[in-house]
Amino acid sequence: MLKKDINAEHEGILDIANLICIAARTAPKGKGVDNIVTAIATEKDKEEIARKMKSIGEKNGNKTFLRDSDNINRAQVIVIIGTKTNPLKLKLCGFCGFKDCDEMEKNRGICVFNSGDLGIAIGSAVSTASIHKVDNRIMYTVGYAALEMKLLGDDVRIAYGIPLSVTGKNIFFDRK
Repeated sequence: MLKKDINAEHEGILDIANLICIAARTAPKGKGVDNIVTAIATEKDKEEIARKMKSIGEKNGNKTFLRDSDNINRAQVIVIIGTKTNPLKLKLCGFCGFKDCDEMEKNRGICVFNSGDLGIAIGSAVSTASIHKVDNRIMYTVGYAALEMKLLGDDVRIAYGIPLSVTGKNIFFDRK
């Protein structure tokens, strides 16, 4: 029996979403400490995220959230990548703006290595999507909504979303 295009594309985009999570996991990390958390949202979860983004946009008069929620509704899958904010406890650092990791933790600061590692993981993730010709875009708005919804857990304080789409034209560009 022949596989119809739409089924092959749906199965394929889920396979790529899994590969994207693998790319994020295996990206280099400071001191080899892995604080990266990944999730894949499809169908109902994706719709809930889009509703949350729309609600945030309406509540705050933020058109970016409204525009991006429309993209999420049109995307097939969202990969969400975040980081726990556990300090690396380096002896000499202070890049976070605090004297040391203990002071940073006391003031609920964020270790710069966590956010740097997240950036590297996201770069690796979108590179994987691009290699496989899957349209994607990094969206802080998705991460913001995911954090408000606590989708990645209480200890994740920075996140981004990467919606994925397989259509005849990239839905993430030429947006209103």
